Amino acid sequence: MRSGMTAAAKWQYWASFALGLWLAVSPWALGYSHLEAATANAAVMGLALALGSHFEVSVDERYAEWFNLAIGLWLVLAPFLLDFSAEANVAANSIAVGAGAAALTTSAISLEKEVEKSWHGHQTSH
Repeated sequence: MRSGMTAAAKWQYWASFALGLWLAVSPWALGYSHLEAATANAAVMGLALALGSHFEVSVDERYAEWFNLAIGLWLVLAPFLLDFSAEANVAANSIAVGAGAAALTTSAISLEKEVEKSWHGHQTSH
């Protein structure tokens, strides 16, 4: 049943995958690769987000959803915790990607719960 639930939310996973890839290359695309903490955070967390999204799609792993949610929340806080909040465009990029990833993951989790509830209701009515 899990594969049917994931099929309903796959667009969120692919969107998170794209956000992760963007984040990983953003230091060079936006010209902030000279900021070591921001660049390392973007490259590592971007690749982690992309990989987590890949695992959500390819192996149907529920834990990857929570992993991506944690990454999203981290990215929102990272500019303040890693002290690059003074760089407005860099901080905005991290916060936007993090908020987007968290929203997409939350949406996917919510959709899967609704599908699961509907599925169980359908099963008991037969």
